[in-house]
Amino acid sequence: MKVLALIESADHVCFRYRLNALAWAMAERGLYLEAMPLAKRLLPRLGQLAAAARADLVILQRRLLPRWQLRLLRRLCRRLVYDLDDAMFRRDSFSPRGNLSSMRLGRFRTIVRAADAVLAGNDYLRQYAAAYTDPRRVYLVPTCVEPGWYRPALHARTGPMVRLAWIGQRAVLPSLACAGGQLAAAAAALPGLQLRLICDVAPAHLPVRVVLRPWSSATEADELAESDIGISWLVDDLWSPGKCGLKVLQYMAAGLPVVANPVGIHRCFVVDGVTGFLAETPAEWARAITRLAADPALRNRMGAAARQRVTDEYGVQQWGPRLAAVLDAVAHGQPGSLHMPGGQADSGEHRARPCCLAPGRPGPPAQSPAGEPRPGRL
Repeated sequence: MKVLALIESADHVCFRYRLNALAWAMAERGLYLEAMPLAKRLLPRLGQLAAAARADLVILQRRLLPRWQLRLLRRLCRRLVYDLDDAMFRRDSFSPRGNLSSMRLGRFRTIVRAADAVLAGNDYLRQYAAAYTDPRRVYLVPTCVEPGWYRPALHARTGPMVRLAWIGQRAVLPSLACAGGQLAAAAAALPGLQLRLICDVAPAHLPVRVVLRPWSSATEADELAESDIGISWLVDDLWSPGKCGLKVLQYMAAGLPVVANPVGIHRCFVVDGVTGFLAETPAEWARAITRLAADPALRNRMGAAARQRVTDEYGVQQWGPRLAAVLDAVAHGQPGSLHMPGGQADSGEHRARPCCLAPGRPGPPAQSPAGEPRPGRL
């Protein structure tokens, strides 16, 4: 069977980690993945939507199509799956117009209702999508990494010689700048502390010595292996609960302890004192980084625990067959028939829940913020 993925771009992390990395498992079930980046211009896009008629299953990834394009796609395709790894129903943390968007929420609602199944990257997204459709059609499929792709860090450096690591796209660099006070405190405690920035551009100013390491899919794993501590910061707002924490999983796969603020998916991935430290204030960040810098054995122990956690709970080998089973069921006209461990919206038991809700924000808000329609009432 042919599976057509309508995606943002072939090098987008969502496609690379959520679909392409799992294509082998689809092929084992006779599902063969073909990706097509959606064109921005109308005429080429109409041709792409028409191509959906030649596929057995279409995966629309992240994009919020205008209603008339979605209606066309739905008429043409046999089965439709929507995949998301961000709170696409909101604007991001740094939008000058704020997080709330009735247009985005309306399009999201329409797509979720039109889809035969929804793949949600974390539990917050799963619950939000389930407010608009049969919950049995919504599956939790976390973004996964394969630890075997990452060489474990050696953890031989000590003191100010240790290297912090941050990996990500330029679009999310402003989140790192929000941790300026925390990085300044760590740099004051460890003069000469280095931050290896694995990205295609460096921010204008950070209060720590930055070494830019141009991002490449071929070198990102080695860049992490040459580091000592992974760091991450999420803004505490309405966008961040939808983040799926790929960079943190990459740090963990590379055997790095993680220092992150206790927001959203960080609370789920980082086991405080076991795989890293959850730290919020500048003093807490300085204390966590100083402690890790002084103790290579602690970094090695935490890094090993982090890598094992990824292997056990977020690995490609575990989730590839589960995703393939969902897609196979949908392709055969049986959406909602498959019950995955911790993976379906009506599942009441999450023995090893892969993703979790942001504290204090249990799924779609019972009382929506001003300006945002309440889920299920549209």
